[in-house]
Amino acid sequence: MNDRYDAGGAEYGGDQQYRLVGYDEYGRPVYQQVQQPQQPPQQPYDPYAQQGYGYDPYATGQQQPVQQYDSYDPYGTGGTAPSYDPYGGAAASGQQPRVAEQTAYIPQQAGPAEDTDESARDQRDYRTEQFAFVEDPDGDSEDVIDWLKFTENRTERREEARRRARSRIVALVVVLALCAVGGVGYLWYAGKLPGLSSSDDKTDTATAVGAQNRDVVVVHLHNTKSGDTATALLVDNTTTKQGTTVLLPNSLALTGDDGTTSTLAKSVEDDGSSGTREALDTVLGTEIQGTWRLDTPYLQNLVDLVGNIDVDTNTDVPDPSAKSKGAAPLVNKGEDQTLSGKMAVAYATYRGSGEAQNAQLERFGQVMQGVLRKLSSDAQAATVTVQTLQQILDPSMTDKDLGTFLAKLADLAKGGDYKTALLPVQGDGTLSAETSASVVKDVLGGTAKSPDKDAAVRVSVQNATGVKDNTEKARVVLLNGGFTFLEGGTASAAQSASKVVYTDAADKENATEVAKTLGLPTSAVSKGKVTSNANVSVILGQDYEPSSS
Repeated sequence: MNDRYDAGGAEYGGDQQYRLVGYDEYGRPVYQQVQQPQQPPQQPYDPYAQQGYGYDPYATGQQQPVQQYDSYDPYGTGGTAPSYDPYGGAAASGQQPRVAEQTAYIPQQAGPAEDTDESARDQRDYRTEQFAFVEDPDGDSEDVIDWLKFTENRTERREEARRRARSRIVALVVVLALCAVGGVGYLWYAGKLPGLSSSDDKTDTATAVGAQNRDVVVVHLHNTKSGDTATALLVDNTTTKQGTTVLLPNSLALTGDDGTTSTLAKSVEDDGSSGTREALDTVLGTEIQGTWRLDTPYLQNLVDLVGNIDVDTNTDVPDPSAKSKGAAPLVNKGEDQTLSGKMAVAYATYRGSGEAQNAQLERFGQVMQGVLRKLSSDAQAATVTVQTLQQILDPSMTDKDLGTFLAKLADLAKGGDYKTALLPVQGDGTLSAETSASVVKDVLGGTAKSPDKDAAVRVSVQNATGVKDNTEKARVVLLNGGFTFLEGGTASAAQSASKVVYTDAADKENATEVAKTLGLPTSAVSKGKVTSNANVSVILGQDYEPSSS
């Protein structure tokens, strides 16, 4: 500690000792003179004396007179510092009262010198306006406030812009996600989504085929001049919006109600529409809603009513009414040939020399598709066309039913959603699962149920006796003998001797039994070529006597 101060913060100034007691109004320290022990005793208290009242800090809190001394001048100017009453009391002598303890500045601090000059004192005095505080507004405070507001507004605008940008990005991401999901859903629905195995596609297709809805009508074309027939199924798949003409060969084997097996051609001729429709349902595993018998004169009228048809013909068709062989053909071979009613009938029924019946059947299918492309797609208009034909329909269908059905097929044919398919039939008239699956299962949604080959020996009989009734007599005899009768037609010329022919060695015994059943000699049995759907072929000659059988 500096030896100038004692432990209580008192300062020694020569022979006098002072203690810091506060600060005056100018911020200068005020000291209190400490009495020395050798000082004489204080004068008695005189309340009316000229001395002022002071506060004795060492007393018990009572005011008592303290002897006054002259102030100490720390600056050495020789002047006397003015007395100051820190409690605001007035000096009794008219001058500023002095406090009981003598006050002075700290000697080591360089304070301003006491100057009696008035101008110097004015310059030394401090004024309130010389002090500036941060809280006091000045000339730039409004600019600062405006700048802060500008900065705050700009920050808010930036934040708002960022929020809008984020909102746009989120919206864009959502839209892209929805588009992606929609695209994937469409590819999945269309079956074009990559990564799907072919086995899965087949399974889904097979499942869908069984659940599809189809409307089926069978149409029989009757050639009124030759007596031949051609049969087709008109199919409207309402699930897949696909139309199809399924061509049925005449050799297709059908089983009648009595268990006998015959060909489609024979069934149409003998059993009529109802029996044939039921037999087709059995062999194809489908459900046919109606039968449309279309004789060639009605086909000719139908083509003329729709305003001719356009067909890509595959052969020249001679004019049946031409007298000379060198006459121009009625129908020329070529693409996009316009056919009238007469030309359409000639093309649909034509079968060239050496051609199979399927060739003529395919031409009939071309004509039917051409008619559908020209027929009105309006149900009412199509019904009027059917009514105009004035044909007698099968009781299973009315004019309105047929017209509405044909209008739907016409709409599909015009839109390119129509095709023609030939039902593949084996040589014996039966259907195999491999060859018929594409038509029976996919187009018709059915299951092939051909007659069991081992059920009975199929015998095809051709009448060459010259007597028409012999065919029926032979049929009754063979059915009673446990054989399956197949109509072989009538020979163009009578034969004197009967023949019983087999192809497979396993059928030799069956052929011999057939001869005995018909009352024919065993010498008539021989190995040779039989009809496609029979085990044994029989040609009845003039030596056949129904009574002997």
